[in-house]
Amino acid sequence: MEHPLTTSELSARKQTIARHFSQASQYDKHAHIQQQVCQHLLMAIDNTNQDSVLEIGAGTGQLTQLLAAYVQSERWCINELCEQQATHLQELLPQAQILIGDAETMDLGGEHSLVISASAIQWFDNPLSFIAQSASRLKPNGQLLLSTFTPDNFLQIKTLTRQGLRYPDISEWQSALDQAGFRHIKLSTQRFNVPFAQPYDVLKHMKMTGVSTNQTHSRQTIGEQTSNTQPFVWTKTRLQAFERDYWQQFSGIDEDDQPCVYLTYDVLMIDARLP
Repeated sequence: MEHPLTTSELSARKQTIARHFSQASQYDKHAHIQQQVCQHLLMAIDNTNQDSVLEIGAGTGQLTQLLAAYVQSERWCINELCEQQATHLQELLPQAQILIGDAETMDLGGEHSLVISASAIQWFDNPLSFIAQSASRLKPNGQLLLSTFTPDNFLQIKTLTRQGLRYPDISEWQSALDQAGFRHIKLSTQRFNVPFAQPYDVLKHMKMTGVSTNQTHSRQTIGEQTSNTQPFVWTKTRLQAFERDYWQQFSGIDEDDQPCVYLTYDVLMIDARLP
């Protein structure tokens, strides 16, 4: 049975994020690392028979589609920021309640046996608050399973542009999980160094996966910059310096013995249960 669509209002920043991702029409074609991460999350699910599953930040439905084929659940709640994805997500899981809006501020209900999220919560205004929110949404012995990124994620971009999100480190996540009452906590990292033929291809890849290298995506920028500084704008001079410095600092040889540059994805996996 199809549920009515539930939506919530977005802040200006979240509207900007939603717009960037809505414009990433080739996301699935380019989001190879995210797809691998979804597979890892799927294999970490303790029980394929669930009472109620809440997915946060479903995006194009990479994880949603895998969940639909792998997990049996009496109830499905699928949250996503971009309203444009609602129809597609409903097609993937016709029985699901689609909740369009900001997962930090909207009512996503409680009493779920599994709360799961893939490569989404780093866009939150306060990612660590997601842990306490998840604890309030889970049943006893419920599982929280999510992926995000470490401070080393996109280290090349941060080094060269001093732009990007602030990612909490592992100790911060551990503390948040402990304080929220989670037990059986497993934190693990996996690094992917993805080769590209040239620095411009890195920027193109990031755009295709909904990531902006300028400041509009982050309330927390790198170094001494704040949200009050001027937005980062690519100029011809800045782009030339970026390409030159990228080759000098982050070049290598790919599997075909061709010169390349690397972009680092540093993934953090969080697996925890409530008592």
